[in-house]
This record gives sequence, structure tokens and C-alpha cells, in this order.
Amino acid sequence: MTDASPSLVDLLRPVKHVLLDFDGPVCSVFAGLAAPEVARRLRLGLLAASEQAPPGDETETDPLALLRLIADARPDLAVAADAALAALETEAVRIGRPNPGGESVLRACARSNRAVSVVSNNAGAAIEAYLSDHGLSGYVTGIFGRSPGDPSSMKPNPRLLLAAMDAAGSRPDECIFIGDAARDVEAGYAAGVATIGYANKPGKDTRLSSAGAVVVVDSMQLIADALA
Repeated sequence: MTDASPSLVDLLRPVKHVLLDFDGPVCSVFAGLAAPEVARRLRLGLLAASEQAPPGDETETDPLALLRLIADARPDLAVAADAALAALETEAVRIGRPNPGGESVLRACARSNRAVSVVSNNAGAAIEAYLSDHGLSGYVTGIFGRSPGDPSSMKPNPRLLLAAMDAAGSRPDECIFIGDAARDVEAGYAAGVATIGYANKPGKDTRLSSAGAVVVVDSMQLIADALA
């Protein structure tokens, strides 16, 4: 999409509660502290604690995927690994790159009296730190990061979306979810919530559409304009 088309406007008109992914739609978490470096530090932290790294983790450069791998292979390390990653994510968001369109969506929701919940696989502490640092905390009703020590709570599991709706007392038909990955669309479908796909990189539009996104946009500003 290249503008706020009537279909996007019509889709958003009845929405009372916007469920918003964090890494991508709001900011690029690992733009300053790169994801491979975060994964490396997480791995080294385990070794420094004299813990044997799980087989196969040596080549994993996605910190969240690495957390899953650790938890699956060594459930006894899940809590410690999650806490270590949360600290690294909090360091990363301090130098992450804001998405101007993401802030515009938050402000548009406030102007139109829509509630916003951030629903993310990232750690809640990191999300809170970012929103506070950028003066955006007041625009968000609730933060639903992964359950500490439990990577199975991450999308495509719908658990976090369901928790956000339950906390706000909202129904799926009153909500929209905005995410930039196929797993977001899958989680939305499982939770009964329509998902707008944000294609911020080449090729994502096809993946998001194939996963079932009701609309795919290449700019968060388009969503902000439609909310207005």
C-alpha cells in the first residue's frame, strides 16, 4: 500500500484497542547493539557461569531463537538465560533506532481515544525502558513482553495477545494487531484478532500476506493517518 486507502481506514474505524508489536513497528531494538553480538554475549555469559552451551547454539545469531534453544535443551537455565537476555535487550534499546511512524501510531491512538497494548517477544523491562526514555509511557495502557523464564510464551503462541485483551476487557473483534513477522500474524489468528502486517524489509510483504495478514503496509505512518 502507498497511501491510507479506504480499506485500511474502514478496517481501523471500529477498533477500540490496538495491539502493537515492539521490535519493528515501534523501534529497531538491535540497530545499535546488533542481534548477533547480543547472542554472542548471551552465549559467553553461560560459559562464564561454567554452564555448558546447548549443542547447535554456536551458529545461532538471533537472541530470541537462542533463548528458545537454551530453554529447550536446558530448562534449568531458562530463568537465568532469560534474565541475562533481558539485561542485554535493555542495553540495546538505549541505542536502538526509533521508528517515527511507530510514535505517530501511539499519538494517533491517543487522539482517537483508542487503548494501546504493546505485545512483544522482547522482555517487558526493555520495552518499559524504551518507552520511558522516549517519553511514550503515557501512550501505552499495558506492556506484555514474554513471560520471564518461559520462551514458550512468545509468539506465535497467542498467550500474550490473549493476556492483553483480558487485561483491557476487550473482545477480539474490537482489536487489531500490528506486527512485522509471520509469527505475529499466526499469533493474531490463533487469538482471533485481525493482523495488519508491517513490511519494513523487502520480501516481508509476501510472507505477511501468505501468513494471513488482512492488510500489509510498508509504513507505520499509513496506519497513523488511517487511525486519524
